[in-house]
Amino acid sequence: MNRTLATLAGLIIGIAAGALTIARGWPATDALAAANLVGTLWLDALRMTVLPLVVTLTATGTARAIAAASGGAVIRRAALLGLFLLVVSAAVAMLLGPPLLSAWAPDPASLAALRGAGTPVPGHFAGSGDALLGLVSPNLVAAAAEGAIPPLAIFALLFGVAAARLPPERTRTILDALAQAAEIILVIVGWVLALAPIGVAALGFALGARLGLGAGSALASYVGTQITVTVVLGVAMYALAALAGRVPVVSFARAALEPQAVAASTQSSLAALPAMLAAAGRLAPAGSASAPAAILPLAVALFRLAAPASIVIVTLATAHLTGAHLTPATLATVGGLSILGTLIIAGLPNQTTFFAAYAPALLAANLPIDLLPLFLAVDVIPDIFYTVTNVTADLSVAATSARSERR
Repeated sequence: MNRTLATLAGLIIGIAAGALTIARGWPATDALAAANLVGTLWLDALRMTVLPLVVTLTATGTARAIAAASGGAVIRRAALLGLFLLVVSAAVAMLLGPPLLSAWAPDPASLAALRGAGTPVPGHFAGSGDALLGLVSPNLVAAAAEGAIPPLAIFALLFGVAAARLPPERTRTILDALAQAAEIILVIVGWVLALAPIGVAALGFALGARLGLGAGSALASYVGTQITVTVVLGVAMYALAALAGRVPVVSFARAALEPQAVAASTQSSLAALPAMLAAAGRLAPAGSASAPAAILPLAVALFRLAAPASIVIVTLATAHLTGAHLTPATLATVGGLSILGTLIIAGLPNQTTFFAAYAPALLAANLPIDLLPLFLAVDVIPDIFYTVTNVTADLSVAATSARSERR
């Protein structure tokens, strides 16, 4: 939390300094060159971890999700419901994101500056044919060299599915090796993130110099959009519990209050798990008390309802700020990668896996990832809402699945 607050402070100071420098007409050429150098070096250090993290986490996450979902009928129903809700999360963000983000319209000069600042990955998704062809690569080494995430993610997904079909002892050996590689990469990510206040301050200075104080308005619009979409998803979970789980809204709201309070104060779904288990036990019908104990750990680990929507909103916000147009085929790819990104960061801290989860969607849409550190810095605010909504969704899935066990 201290590092997160320091990163947020660095962003605010950087944007303010950049905007003030331009507003006062102070010499900015050398300062901008230095800020761009520092910011780019730091950003490139994070970029180099994205591909290996995506491959290792996707393969291990897929195999473990398959293994977890094979634990019985009630677990499979909960897993299918959770996966369906992740699809809904991405769809809701695609529906609500554009009108909410359009409340702040950057001026043409700012758009031109941001377009020139980004470093998009080669390739495009101009139509459905290009999008489909981009999902499979005959040369994975070339795809990695070009930063083409979708074919690498699909290969890792298939690798994980195939690994899960091997004898259990061989599966464990393969997954342990990949997990250890991922842990090593995450250590490197931690080193880079230790310098986040400096890197983000440099990027913020460059952004403030281009957009002035309008950069703050842009980030405020992003934060407001994330919170609004997340709250809509959270409220929908009450309806799910009432309609599919046949749990009265008042009873569900009363049971969810304590886990939600823990989630809001700790910003950790795992920390709220004991309170969720107690709440789900009270909501479960007679004879189904054991179901929540089996469902909730899986739900907490794999199904973060707010995550697909958050990834989609980041992509839409980047497109809005840079004046890019996303085709339906590109949006479909972004939606799929947002769900995959949610599954691969299962059980890991958001800050350390932010780039692995969020960058693939941006890269697939041919958008620059330069703004990702700035979004990460301000995510300390909507992260409270993410966690509360995730906990509410986990409880709703547990209550609904436990009810279906009795039918």
